[in-house]
Amino acid sequence: MLTERLFRTDDLPPADRFDCWRELVSGTHAPLDLRSDHRADFLASQRVLDLGAVSVWPTTFQPVCFRRTPKLIRQSDPEGLHLSLSLHGALRAVRSKEETVHGPDSLCVVDTSRPVDVHAGDDSRPHTGVGLEVPKALLPLPRHTFDRVTTVRLSTREGFGALLAQLLTQLANDTSPYQAADGPRLGTVVIDLLSALLAHVLDADRSLPPETHRQALVLRIRAFVQQHLHDPQLSPCTIAAAHHISRSYLYRLFEDEEESIAAWIRGQRLEHARRDLAQPAMRTTPIHAIAACWCFTHAADFTRAFRRAYGMSPREYRSFAIAHSAM
Repeated sequence: MLTERLFRTDDLPPADRFDCWRELVSGTHAPLDLRSDHRADFLASQRVLDLGAVSVWPTTFQPVCFRRTPKLIRQSDPEGLHLSLSLHGALRAVRSKEETVHGPDSLCVVDTSRPVDVHAGDDSRPHTGVGLEVPKALLPLPRHTFDRVTTVRLSTREGFGALLAQLLTQLANDTSPYQAADGPRLGTVVIDLLSALLAHVLDADRSLPPETHRQALVLRIRAFVQQHLHDPQLSPCTIAAAHHISRSYLYRLFEDEEESIAAWIRGQRLEHARRDLAQPAMRTTPIHAIAACWCFTHAADFTRAFRRAYGMSPREYRSFAIAHSAM
């Protein structure tokens, strides 16, 4: 099973339940001011699933208001996005004078760097949902775009939104098919789906400036590359054709990025090969087979590229990683 932490207020004295849960939520997400009419005998349960850099937390709790205030933001900001999928009950997000309501058909997005009040549950029924925490640094969006992300509607009825909601619901219902080592792999899948969803929504919003559309296209291209890294035919030509742009325009898109498109693809393949080399379950897989899996057809070229990127040979890295995983 995945690594997870379980919290239930039933295990605590009634007088301590609300404060303990508030501390847990603030530690999982960001410092928050919580208010509830049920704090005298608060009932809540929460599981935090560890997916590497990403965490997923199925939770049920009595009606409550979460407040992320300017003062709390100044005190601590983990620079993250929190997405909530409501399974039972509605979420009402209030930002300045704007209010949005989210049910099971959409995702509520909270940026830890922006003030917001989120009202969950009603007077008679507890709220049940699944939370998702993602560092903003893992989502290749320009900083000003995150303001827009919290206001656009992320539908879970179709497309990438439906896929992401299905995955979150599946993880909330049953983690038994997975091992602890699968956590980071699932985290990568979650990030890829979220990146594709944001790229799709932002690119479809014609009210946004051209620069945002350019960044959305870059994000969509990055998601496409991640899905096709195993394909030896992946190249700037095939990427451009898949996105109905010219190869020269593809190169221009990446002029303002840290790496060219070809260098980024190579780096991503090296990183996936590095992760495979570190897996104890793959210790008997020949290094040249792992290299070939990520489209490095010449062992000597792979070794040179790996050494330049990580400061040691693939064989040395495998020995180092497996030895430390056993400690």
